[in-house]
Amino acid sequence: MTFKIILSVVVGIGSGYFFFNESILPYTSTIVDIGLCLLLLFVGIDIGRNKSAFNKIKNMGFKILLVPIMVMLGTLVGSCIGGFFLGLPVNESSAIGAGFGWYTLSSILLVDYSSELSALAFISNVVREIFALILIPIVAKYMGDLESIAPAGATAMDTSLPIISSSTNSKTSIIAFITGVIVSSSVPVLVPMLINM
Repeated sequence: MTFKIILSVVVGIGSGYFFFNESILPYTSTIVDIGLCLLLLFVGIDIGRNKSAFNKIKNMGFKILLVPIMVMLGTLVGSCIGGFFLGLPVNESSAIGAGFGWYTLSSILLVDYSSELSALAFISNVVREIFALILIPIVAKYMGDLESIAPAGATAMDTSLPIISSSTNSKTSIIAFITGVIVSSSVPVLVPMLINM
């Protein structure tokens, strides 16, 4: 799966560079949205076919909330450690990490504070999503299903969900979706709160 993802990105870069002219640029966002919606539709069909997964999730109860909490906590701690090595204050490094992979929103939330910090948030969160798409199948295979949700962060409910679904099982896909919703919902709250600490 990882090879297919990397190959798709390389083919996309090559196609954009050699074949597509600027007349298609206004439509790329729409095409990506349609493709993402189709992916999520098929993931939803796959989850819906496995009716026992919903019962397993219901039996887990509030323990299911530990996954997004630990994903957020691990990301923030890792961001602070990374910020220490880069010489960034804790409020800036944690605010960048609090984007949890949602690069468009986190960079916009930080642009009023600093354009450099906004650019750093954009780049680091884009890189997180790219690494997530590559690492999810590897983490699922060698570490475990629930652990494979962590690299995705906020993207566990959208762009990373098809990879999680194909690398794990329906139960994990549902937990990933719930995790993505909770983590994504925390971004607009945590980023401004942490930057203003």
